[in-house]
Amino acid sequence: MKRIALLGSTGSIGLSALEVIDRAPGRFQVVGLAAGGNYRLLAEQASKYQPLLASICAADGIDQCAALNAGVEMVSGAEGLCRVATMPEADLVLIAVAGAASLAPTLAAVEAGKTVALASKEALVMAGPLILAAAKKSGARILPVDSEHAGVFQALAGRKPEEVRRIVLPASGGPFLHADPASLASVTPDRALAHPTWSMGRKISIDSATLMNKALEIIEAHWLFGLEPDRIEVVIHPQSVVHALVELIDGSVLAQLAVTDMRLPILHALAWPERIDLELPRLDLAQIGSLAFLPLDPQRFPAPGLAGRALARGGTAPAVLAAADEALVAAFLDRKLPFTRIVPLAAEVLAAHEPRPVDSLAAALEADAWARAEVAKRIA
Repeated sequence: MKRIALLGSTGSIGLSALEVIDRAPGRFQVVGLAAGGNYRLLAEQASKYQPLLASICAADGIDQCAALNAGVEMVSGAEGLCRVATMPEADLVLIAVAGAASLAPTLAAVEAGKTVALASKEALVMAGPLILAAAKKSGARILPVDSEHAGVFQALAGRKPEEVRRIVLPASGGPFLHADPASLASVTPDRALAHPTWSMGRKISIDSATLMNKALEIIEAHWLFGLEPDRIEVVIHPQSVVHALVELIDGSVLAQLAVTDMRLPILHALAWPERIDLELPRLDLAQIGSLAFLPLDPQRFPAPGLAGRALARGGTAPAVLAAADEALVAAFLDRKLPFTRIVPLAAEVLAAHEPRPVDSLAAALEADAWARAEVAKRIA
């Protein structure tokens, strides 16, 4: 039985992961849970799974969970997240914490030598060199959960970077793929959150509408697979059936296909290196009929191009891009910023930053704080 610590248990990925675990009785045991502010749902989860430890972000959440009789040891704050991430009892740590908050527990889990199933792309974007150096030292393994990176991981199947000509990350194009650009200035959060193929959290849904998610995915893929950004491309694929393409140096192209269901890449990471059948939905290509691929239009979708700029500048530049995007998306969701200003302002903040080496957790977090302050100034 594989023992799982789950960070982000009340979010979209966390709920899907618990459903996968429920479908495989006897294979997985939940030993740790961590959540943000949804203390009521965390208390229900703790009561059901009886982990050894549970963490809630807010300190007063401990009392609220206790009042609901969870019956489990509770901790709180950033320290609580890291305690769950480094539990000696955990064989695998699934990190599905949104945004920059994922960095500290990811680094802690890697330093502890854990097998980390990583759904939070911001951790590697912010501090890829730091995390990879820690993994090399501790022997930790990082398994990608993001559907595109999980697809690349499966298509590569252990191949060496020198055997790969390029990888291609498909993008659905989001809800505004065919919209008149002039109409986007009046886009509301509700419209931007209506993703045509995936059911996701609020932040990633907005990133999918701007295609900023692809910029972050390019940076993450750079660190995960050891490829330079000019060997990582984006193609528009509206059906979201092909999750990754890998072109080898002999001209062969390998693709990973599946239905649009995050339980599949979650299951792959939880069960790895095994494959198990949980009777999840299967892909019926005959029913789909045809698959479409369109070139990325950089005029309509300039966000992916920011990945190359951030990696070229190096150091803390990717952390600044991720933090600026997170702050700008929050401002848009709070109706303080037009949809069309998210990417241009992120580009401005990136250009204004003077990168430093990412040689410590503090350096990454300082860059994150600088970017958020810069966003606040520009919005004001």
